Amino acid sequence: MKELQDETLILIPSRYASTRFPGKPLVEIAGRPMVEHVYEKAAAVSPFVYVATDDARIRAAVEAFGGRAVMTSASHRSGTDRCAEAYGKVKEALGRDFKVVVNVQGDEPFIAPEQISALIARFEEPEVEIATLAKPFEKNEEIFDSNKVKVVLSARSTALYFSRCPIPYCRGVVQDGWLARAPYYKHVGMYAYRPEVLKAITALPPGVLEQTESLEQLRWLENGYTIAVSITHHESIGIDTPEDLKKIKCL
Repeated sequence: MKELQDETLILIPSRYASTRFPGKPLVEIAGRPMVEHVYEKAAAVSPFVYVATDDARIRAAVEAFGGRAVMTSASHRSGTDRCAEAYGKVKEALGRDFKVVVNVQGDEPFIAPEQISALIARFEEPEVEIATLAKPFEKNEEIFDSNKVKVVLSARSTALYFSRCPIPYCRGVVQDGWLARAPYYKHVGMYAYRPEVLKAITALPPGVLEQTESLEQLRWLENGYTIAVSITHHESIGIDTPEDLKKIKCL
């Protein structure tokens, strides 16, 4: 496992111009910018960590705490697209390739290094193309929150489908009893890819399912790629809005 971690590139896509929270990667948590907290967790897993950004202010902040950053286009549609460009630039700069590329979102300061390690470990299985994480739901009402993406798993722990709707549907069961009737998993938006797969999926046009649910991973499923899912029980708190930041400061 240690050998595979040393062959892993961890990228942290971070953009300044967030619609709901401009400048989000640079907001301070416990006296340090949010992106530094994410970087620190990633650096505990692999020696190769880069922040992929389109903003000189973020690059300056990363370099100020001793991190590494790579500049990318401002026109990317998703963090995966940004990671694909950053991967190419890092590969060229270092003159080497990697076995695994991990995409850790820059607004997840409370991720655990163990979660990243769990993703990487899936690539010890030669058939794995893409990996992600899921966490069992603990509250029945959260199943019906469209902001919490659900994933249904196969017997091989691969993703059958992702949706903002509650899946599976419990026919004939009152909604208050759904969690007791069937397993429900919340998708944790962290991904890892084989480099050649990352290149291939970012060349695909947006699919019907992706555009319908606004979930980029559906493009990959729609085109026949397999997404391995590892289960985590760690509750990470993402920061999407200024209100989210206020909530964690009250904890």
